[in-house]
Amino acid sequence: MNWFYWSLLSAVFAASTAILAKSGVQGIDSNLALAIRTSVILFFTWSIVFARGSAAGISALSQRNWLFLVLSGIATGLSWLCYFRALQLGDASRVAPIDKLSVVLVILFAALFLKEPLTAGKGFGGLLIVAGVLLVARD
Repeated sequence: MNWFYWSLLSAVFAASTAILAKSGVQGIDSNLALAIRTSVILFFTWSIVFARGSAAGISALSQRNWLFLVLSGIATGLSWLCYFRALQLGDASRVAPIDKLSVVLVILFAALFLKEPLTAGKGFGGLLIVAGVLLVARD
């Protein structure tokens, strides 16, 4: 499978995550819910790493790898904390699209920091995403 199919699967699982998390966070602290979810992810991903024999690659990581992976982990944790709190307070059908404004930010950040081209298609697509999010959030 190429990147496109993996991306589609990611979208399906992300959508499932919103529905399952919204159901699971009801009546409990959102941070506790996130801690449980994160523990499952931790167990699941390390199981895959060990099953595939990828753990030996840890010694090959550079300081740069470590720095950016740790920063990415911090950003992910902060994102999930905010997402779970938003799910607890709002409708999943409104929270998830707003969260997906991250797509627009990725387009902008990739152009600024990774020097990826900002094409007309990406710009127009980003504007459509913003318009869609605004329409869904207004309901």
